[in-house]
Amino acid sequence: MAGLPDSTVAWVVDRPAPAAEHPLRRVRRPLAAPGPYDLLIEVSACGVCRTDLHLAEGDLAPHVEQCTPGHEVVGRVVAGGDAVSGFAPGDRVGVAWLAGTCGTCPYCRTGRENLCPRSRYTGWDLHGGYARYTVADARYAYHLPEGVPDEEVAPWLCAGIIGYRALNRAELPDGGRLGIYGFGASAHLTAQLAIARGATVHVLTRGGAARDLALALGAASARGPRDAPPEPLDAAILFAPVGDLVPVALAALDRGGTLSVAGIHLTDVPALSYQRHLFQERTLRSVTANTREDGRAYLAEAARHRPRVHVQRYPMGRADQALADLAAGRFTGAAVLHAE
Repeated sequence: MAGLPDSTVAWVVDRPAPAAEHPLRRVRRPLAAPGPYDLLIEVSACGVCRTDLHLAEGDLAPHVEQCTPGHEVVGRVVAGGDAVSGFAPGDRVGVAWLAGTCGTCPYCRTGRENLCPRSRYTGWDLHGGYARYTVADARYAYHLPEGVPDEEVAPWLCAGIIGYRALNRAELPDGGRLGIYGFGASAHLTAQLAIARGATVHVLTRGGAARDLALALGAASARGPRDAPPEPLDAAILFAPVGDLVPVALAALDRGGTLSVAGIHLTDVPALSYQRHLFQERTLRSVTANTREDGRAYLAEAARHRPRVHVQRYPMGRADQALADLAAGRFTGAAVLHAE
């Protein structure tokens, strides 16, 4: 297509390694022209997710060579393929984790496209938003509300959406007591969503700054990750990728409570005691990606209650430092890369 860029500056995972060793490398690579259903997007901001860290450090095996991470992408449409509908050049658009599904398997046909065996993901199967330009399937992109700054809305696109699904999977009753284990980007948005719905939220996380942020955002209490909450929990969400906390969180549940595990990667879970952790109808559930309906529903709900996004900003040229800081726990809330 005439007039479109033929290359982009992008970060790639060169060889997975600890984030402190800076496994990302900045390159210039050819930019594929958008296919029939694709959007070419000029990136204005991209959130930094723990899943990006798992990819960079090798916890998740790369699906494409020299993959560009980033699946909380905010930008403007530059051009679209011939079959694109609903988007036009100049539209503000969001690109999230779910990048494609087959549309024909039993899971897709029954509204469970997050379980599609042939699903594809932004920044894992397809190049993501740690770049000047990216390409995404318009059928999996979102219109974004105007009036919310790019760097605030970017974390909604994964941290917010996954937290929304995790909260729903936890089956928290109206006015219930929710425990949140770990308090990073997703947790600090999910806590606000639960509070807006009328829940009492107890945060259990390491680090004084994270606990202070939780209290500032309306949590009823904030304690260490292995401490008992001040009251039994109707539901809990584990955001920290620490399998050792699964029995801790299960033991904190009241009868009939549910623990929802939100991460894509979790260290091994130790042996559970049936009597202490699961009896009296306690439930342990995982969360796998999200559906597009999750994305639409969360973005609408977030636009109504407008969560406070605690943002640590980095220029796009410091993406490797942002990942290193995330790994080391050097900030609270969400890190976001912005165009330079």
